[in-house]
Amino acid sequence: MSSVIKAVKEYLESEDFRFTVALIRKSPLTILGIILVFLLVLLAIFAPIIAPYDPLEQNIDIRLQPPSSEHFFGTDQLGRDIFSRVVWGARISLIIGVVVVSISLFIGIVIGIFAGYYGGKIDEVLMRVTDMFMAFPRLILAMAVAVALGPGLFNTILAMAFVWWSIYARLIRGSTLQVKNEIYVEAARAVGASNLRIVFRHVLPMVITPALVQATLDLGGTILTAAGLGFLGLGVQPPTPEWGLMVSEGRHYISSQWWVSTFPGLMILLATLGFNLLGDGIRDILDVRERR
Repeated sequence: MSSVIKAVKEYLESEDFRFTVALIRKSPLTILGIILVFLLVLLAIFAPIIAPYDPLEQNIDIRLQPPSSEHFFGTDQLGRDIFSRVVWGARISLIIGVVVVSISLFIGIVIGIFAGYYGGKIDEVLMRVTDMFMAFPRLILAMAVAVALGPGLFNTILAMAFVWWSIYARLIRGSTLQVKNEIYVEAARAVGASNLRIVFRHVLPMVITPALVQATLDLGGTILTAAGLGFLGLGVQPPTPEWGLMVSEGRHYISSQWWVSTFPGLMILLATLGFNLLGDGIRDILDVRERR
């Protein structure tokens, strides 16, 4: 534990950290992305404290009430507090995004790094399978898989992870092809290091950075896709407070009770925007040309 604390302290005192902070301060959009993501994470973690009402509690007597001091975002067609449902929806959306990206990143790293390092028939087979998945729009393919699996939170995650890994496989493979012939890799091979040791000790640390940047960008995309599946009735099912499902439930009242769909839709917009801005900022920070 002490070694970890010491390493963190040394990094905070390093030139790289000062340069990173300076680079972030020069980019207002990156700061905005950090703020939006930070607020989203706070909503997800402290949803039971922030939400003033039970998100599943129904009260027909106050259905479709406009925003007020008692119900900040108004109430929906069943009298449920929209603000509470939006807050709890942040937890659902963040769980879907993080889990889908983590599974996809793991699959993409395994396939991409072995295809790039070993080449030959292994590369040919793995990349043709990857091309098959990349030939279809991810939302359309996710819809098809979701229909086959059935609606629900778990099946939504599986359906999205099933189609999301291909971009990471391609990205990691391209980086591996550049790294595997570097001098330090040849030196490790010359001293008798096994292929697995070379892959995980010398190649993986050098190719993981672009994949992590892509993962940050994809968090917004997965939240948007999950909302799309929920809107179409193929994702999370009622009465779970999921943003896309809430937009779908409120579309019948959009002309008169605009708040039912507007606030969850706005949250989808802000979450997607936040992760995209954060991903762009991380990409700029890790760009070697910026550090020159």
